[in-house]
Amino acid sequence: MAAADPLAPLAAEPVDHRFKGLPPDAAGSTVADLTAEHRDLFTGGFTTPVLALSAERLEHNLALMETYTQRHGLAFAPHGKTSMAPQLFHRQLAHGAWGITLAVPHQVRVARAFGIPRIFLANELVDPAALRWIARELDGDPDFRFLCYADSPEGVAQMDAALAEAGAARPVDVVVELAAGEGARTGARTESDCEAVADAVAAAPTLRLTGVAGYEGEVPDAATESVTAWLHRLTSLAASFDAAGRFEGLSEIVVSAGGSAWFDAVSDVFAQLPPLSRPVLKLLRSGAYVSHDDGAYREKTPFNRVPEEGALQAAFTLWTQVVSRPSPGQAFLNAGKRDAAFDLHLPQPHTIRSADGTTRPADGVTVTALSDQHAWVRTEADAPLEVGEWVGLGLSHPCTIFDKWQLIPETTADGTVTGYIRTFF
Repeated sequence: MAAADPLAPLAAEPVDHRFKGLPPDAAGSTVADLTAEHRDLFTGGFTTPVLALSAERLEHNLALMETYTQRHGLAFAPHGKTSMAPQLFHRQLAHGAWGITLAVPHQVRVARAFGIPRIFLANELVDPAALRWIARELDGDPDFRFLCYADSPEGVAQMDAALAEAGAARPVDVVVELAAGEGARTGARTESDCEAVADAVAAAPTLRLTGVAGYEGEVPDAATESVTAWLHRLTSLAASFDAAGRFEGLSEIVVSAGGSAWFDAVSDVFAQLPPLSRPVLKLLRSGAYVSHDDGAYREKTPFNRVPEEGALQAAFTLWTQVVSRPSPGQAFLNAGKRDAAFDLHLPQPHTIRSADGTTRPADGVTVTALSDQHAWVRTEADAPLEVGEWVGLGLSHPCTIFDKWQLIPETTADGTVTGYIRTFF
């Protein structure tokens, strides 16, 4: 018997008032029903504001990172906190991902509810309730692979106590997290601190040391030289642990790093890792690539440094409407902080669409501020903008784009909606 499709419940979900921007006349339909109609985003009854995800650009980004990681001999566990969209998790797996990275127990539960078989929790885990649940998941599914960080003997002791109390039959795989430096985020600060954590893991019957990891994006005043130096510390830590026999009995050693700003440095340094006693799973965890953006990651993507490797494409447009034009130099759109990411950059207008369907570049139109439900727009004298016109906004920081929308239309270049991406934040 064929295995049930873990995504099937999403297609059966009713379309209703919970989902912003969707056509009011679709109420009572299921997502599958609405998908089958292939409505036009602009003429099919969608209300503004509405966030649209480009089908072509999404596929481009998925394929590009699949090619990149394969070319550089990297396993890939893209960070799922970016989208929290199980449909995208499965597309990432279909494009060669080893598994999915997550940050907190709730996100792991979402991924498991939709059948994700390998999860890297890039965080410490000391919550007893979450550890009890992880133990049940591991004991109930021999094919489930789970890894998480540890950065202190105290944390290791709390993990061991909770798992022992839960009667865990399978040990939890742990990687020692090396901090990116003093004043950085989590992680053991020195190599001797890392050794103390590893000793604690070795003494805990419910845990198994499987490697080392960290996040180079937290290196203070990150630059190529400082990031590369820290990555060499990480790979040297893996080699010293291996030389000390800390990985005996494993089938592979995990060495993991990689956000969305320095994966070129990660690939370069990981390629220099000398052979260890066991095969090495060189695990990259970049997540923002899936949608890319029109701001922060457009500026910091490693592909700017290695353009011969390709280029990511910004896949999101937030379509808003001009609702007020109180003066020649000012206009207001009906999208604000509840709809648009604003933590790193303000939205950037790129397209204006008139009622007759014609489009023009949004030259001379600038978002200067956001209220809860309005964008403040400054218009130059030669930038005509009329009440009722739609304005397409480019957004910055994928992690705070996805989290404001529960059901996102996926559209082709001509505006046809081909699917809906469900998020779980």
